[in-house]
Amino acid sequence: MANDLVILGATQLPSTTADAIRALVPSATVTFAPGVARIADVTDTPALRTAMAAFAQAHGVDAVLVDSARRLADFKLVAMDMDSTLITIECIDEIADYCGLKAEVSAITEAAMRGEIKDFNESLTRRVALLKGLDASALEKVYEERLQLSPGAEDMLRGVQALGIKTLLVSGGFTFFTDRLKARLNLDVTRANTLEIVDGKLTGRVIGEIVNAEVKARTVAEVATQFGATPSQAIVMGDGSNDLQMMAIAGLSVAFRAKPVVRERASVAFNHVGLDGLLSLFRAD
Repeated sequence: MANDLVILGATQLPSTTADAIRALVPSATVTFAPGVARIADVTDTPALRTAMAAFAQAHGVDAVLVDSARRLADFKLVAMDMDSTLITIECIDEIADYCGLKAEVSAITEAAMRGEIKDFNESLTRRVALLKGLDASALEKVYEERLQLSPGAEDMLRGVQALGIKTLLVSGGFTFFTDRLKARLNLDVTRANTLEIVDGKLTGRVIGEIVNAEVKARTVAEVATQFGATPSQAIVMGDGSNDLQMMAIAGLSVAFRAKPVVRERASVAFNHVGLDGLLSLFRAD
């Protein structure tokens, strides 16, 4: 299978990198566009992978391989994790800050995302239990004051929506945030966990089935079917270990500023560019 080697820069690629890019595959032609360089129809080899990784680290760019024959319009669904993928924060950590437990909750979150805590249900249950008694107004404060979209998120979504690609936000976080992002970003489907609130206070419990790794993968498959597609026609973007199962069934998986275990198993990794790097992965023609 022929691949395109794509170099993506968070800003304009410096002209000083041009010769180094050409040296990656000396016999090939390189095409340049703003923030992107493409070497078409290369063969994937361990030596090339090693050279790409060294180049990316030296120049602060992302170097990835994609199928030369594929186009973005071939895909029918873009599925995204929320916390630390579509948005820059982990919502539960920020909620915990309002009851003075951010450090404790963040430590559990980080261990879960690195894959050190294997039972996501247990980790979520432990973290949510620590929020018991917190005034529910803290959720609105997190949304209004702390939640920010990841770089390139809006441009990426506009680009895929313009192609008629459906969008899914599937999160181990909370419906309070996914519901608002659905309306704000015109997303087609969202799924997340529901925090129980009684008399304006968090009870420390989650209502219903917990959205863990298995549920995320199942949701991607179900939503793809809903839109007349297969998982192989889905792009899945995530950052943590609980995203790996849904990434594994996708036609393309994107590790976004992700934990090492996720970067290693994803089709491509964005460590420097924004989410809109997706729009430059494939040839336009």
